[in-house]
Amino acid sequence: MSSDTLTARTPDLEIAYEAWGPAGAIPIVLLHGFPDDVRAWDGVAASLAADGHRVLAPYLRGFGPTRFRDPAAPRLAQQAAIGQDLLDFLDALGLRRAALAGYDWGGRAGCIASILAPDRVRALVSITGYNVQNTVAPSRPVAAVEERAYWYQWYFNTERGRAGLTENRRDVCRLLWRDWSPGWRFDDATFKRTARSFDNPDFVDVVIHSYRHRHRNAPGDPRFDAVEQRLARRPPITVPAILLHGAEDTVDLPYHSEHHLALFPAGVRREVVERAGHFLPRERPDAVVAALRELLDRTA
Repeated sequence: MSSDTLTARTPDLEIAYEAWGPAGAIPIVLLHGFPDDVRAWDGVAASLAADGHRVLAPYLRGFGPTRFRDPAAPRLAQQAAIGQDLLDFLDALGLRRAALAGYDWGGRAGCIASILAPDRVRALVSITGYNVQNTVAPSRPVAAVEERAYWYQWYFNTERGRAGLTENRRDVCRLLWRDWSPGWRFDDATFKRTARSFDNPDFVDVVIHSYRHRHRNAPGDPRFDAVEQRLARRPPITVPAILLHGAEDTVDLPYHSEHHLALFPAGVRREVVERAGHFLPRERPDAVVAALRELLDRTA
């Protein structure tokens, strides 16, 4: 089933998105991560649209055809901004309430929207669990093997990293695909279809700001100071949810989400998905579809 590429105007962005399924049906918003784009959801969206749902997959700020409305606006990408983009997207489309699924940056947006506006979220499939960060206090060092896995974050916090991402963005992103999902055998055509999204003129600035802000090495937008303070307190998510985690995820290790269950409603289901790494929607779309169907049935 093919998709349509459309645009939603929000206060800050012209958000490009793809849509499947009949307009007016139950909306499901699928949120990609870094470094990826809406193609991550092709296998998920087709099945859900065949069920009769309206499936929407926006390109995050800095990716694909999405553009900032103000040419002079700072290209910021702190977590609160990504979460607000999602709420603005729902407003722009007149969606009072939607089911959400996301991973990486998109999973963070879904978690934040669920915290800030739980009445807008029918259900949430959160891949890798509670994706909210504490950007207010410095993070403590973790085990050496995990510090090594975050090399790209330390790289992006240097000017050499900015230059490297600018000059070698495809090389950097392809390496992350390979390393974070070591069992996934993607081909050149698959990577190239998404790599076009990294040519967005704001891609480098957005990525660099995201990874510097989370480590307190770049200022955020003052509009979001109160939100970041609230998120730093790790408020619980109260909407119906299922947690998925790829068993072979090498950047966000599966045991992390074991400790997230207390931040979700009592009895929330957590599933470690075999034969999947960090890019779980691409590798095991069936697991995401099953989780969304379960939640939609439960909240009908």
